Amino acid sequence: MLIPVILSGGSGTRLWPLSRELYPKQLLPLVGKGTMLQETLARLSGVENVAEPIVVCNESHRFLVAEQLREAGAKPQAIILEPTGRNTAPAIAIAAMAAVTQPYPSGSKTDDPVLLILPADHVIHNVAAFQAAVAIGVTAAEEGKLVTFGVVPDRPETGYGYIKRGEGAGPVYPIAQFVEKPDRATAQRYIESKAYFWNSGMFMFRASVVLEELRALAPDIYQACAQAFTAITRDLDFTRLPAKEFGECPSNSFDYAVMEKTSRAVVVPLDAQWSDVGSWSALHEAIPADENGNVTIGDVLTSDTRGCYLQATSRLLATVGLRDHVVVETKDAVLVAPKERVQDVKDLVAKLKEQGRYETLVHREVFRPWGSYDRIDAGERFIVNRLTIKPGASISLQMHHHRAEHWIVVAGTARVTRGDETFLLEENQSTFIPLGVKHRIENPGKIPLHIIEVQSGAYLGEDDIVRFDDGCGRRND
Repeated sequence: MLIPVILSGGSGTRLWPLSRELYPKQLLPLVGKGTMLQETLARLSGVENVAEPIVVCNESHRFLVAEQLREAGAKPQAIILEPTGRNTAPAIAIAAMAAVTQPYPSGSKTDDPVLLILPADHVIHNVAAFQAAVAIGVTAAEEGKLVTFGVVPDRPETGYGYIKRGEGAGPVYPIAQFVEKPDRATAQRYIESKAYFWNSGMFMFRASVVLEELRALAPDIYQACAQAFTAITRDLDFTRLPAKEFGECPSNSFDYAVMEKTSRAVVVPLDAQWSDVGSWSALHEAIPADENGNVTIGDVLTSDTRGCYLQATSRLLATVGLRDHVVVETKDAVLVAPKERVQDVKDLVAKLKEQGRYETLVHREVFRPWGSYDRIDAGERFIVNRLTIKPGASISLQMHHHRAEHWIVVAGTARVTRGDETFLLEENQSTFIPLGVKHRIENPGKIPLHIIEVQSGAYLGEDDIVRFDDGCGRRND
């Protein structure tokens, strides 16, 4: 049996302003109809003997991940929550430990399954080629090898690490060398030699083999993860890692910790139109362009514009005489950059963080398990939000020490709890929630409920929420 392990951590800062720390690129529909996480799951359809996945994600993303898995029809064996990111080696170690203790949905149990490690933020257009490579890799993994998938390069890319294959007849090759990101001239030599592949960050091995290699080659990571795993707790559909124990684990990539040291590593070539979508220029290449070389998404109007990536999410975006640029508009930020400088977006995000700007963390529209809220306006002592509450959903029973709230129903029907009262509000009706009063909004209907919320008070931070009852298992987060 093959267990997919989906690594859904990371914040995708190079794709700001679309990708934010609390809504990163793997949870966005960047290329296909589904999100990148959902597309990762979809390409497993047709792989033989594949079990339900184990998903590793940041604790802050848990409800978004769970909802996207539900939409995709997946029933994960575990959704493991990292309280803090520690890179891929600890994530894989924890997943392997979970795999040997997780019963399959049928109730049977396999002590030593093969794990297929898949980052959730990759694009693979040729799914059949990917599945063929996986089938080849399974045989090598069952024989005790640590398999990585080397992408057959189609250009001298300087943004990826490379793998040099050793001698052999294939289709599985020994690994002669891992190489860091090269300069362009070196990358060109790699392409011409036909002995080098891009390092994809996808792996396959038996759970027992990877744990054995981690124990031998990265004992500090193995011991820290083993200690953290003994203290995991269940929270609704989630598996929580303890913050203290996991936070003490060294942060390291699986390549550095294991693959560059082990004698069991092999590479399977993958020629499947792959991209890790690590920048706006990479996303431009991953999406079919028009006759002028432009990729346009949303309400975009161009004149004499060529070779650009143009995306609008909330208003008209118009360009005149633009060449080889990226322009991305969201409700609260606009990015304009030459395509040749898009790698510097990460530095821009770092500057925004230094300034304490919220735009690096969340979008203006913030998603919650019950729906979303969109900040329409804000000023001294007031905030105006548009709340969207899913059918059958409700916010937590809560109160605030420093703010009062006015609610106006725009569409749908709301069931409101206010202190000891419970009553219905129809369209165009409103109510007032005084400071310090327990309250809740529920949507008893079958269509989304839309409410305009006006908050007023001396302090309007989201940490001024005291929850008394919450069906989503949240505390005050």
